Amino acid sequence: MTRETNVHRRSFEFQLDMASGVPVYRQIMDQVMGGIASGALAPGDQLPTVRQLAVDLAVNPNTVVRAYRELEFRGVLDTQHGTGTFITQRKIKKNDAERQRQLSQLIGDFVARAGAAGFTLEELSEQLNEFHNDSQKKRK
Repeated sequence: MTRETNVHRRSFEFQLDMASGVPVYRQIMDQVMGGIASGALAPGDQLPTVRQLAVDLAVNPNTVVRAYRELEFRGVLDTQHGTGTFITQRKIKKNDAERQRQLSQLIGDFVARAGAAGFTLEELSEQLNEFHNDSQKKRK
């Protein structure tokens, strides 16, 4: 089951997958980090309030608070009481362990979904190679 909400003027959307086994607060954190990495979220951009995001995603507000607090602790977000929660101006650098954990999670989710749809690892590998080759051609 996927729930979506518009969060940002550049059409950044949170998408929760309740069947993934990944805690909702981690999904929120990973999506904020992914939005920053992709450029969909930029320093100074405001995130929705805890209450609004909780309502939009139909989750407990404490779940959103947990994600926002962890991101604030990591230096990704700044919360200004009475004003809102914003992407920090600082350049965020993930440590190697965090990057590896996130990559493993993404790959695990990807392989599980593809396997459930009947695709083999060989088919996935071939498609990833084609995707990589196509993206390399577009960069040139």
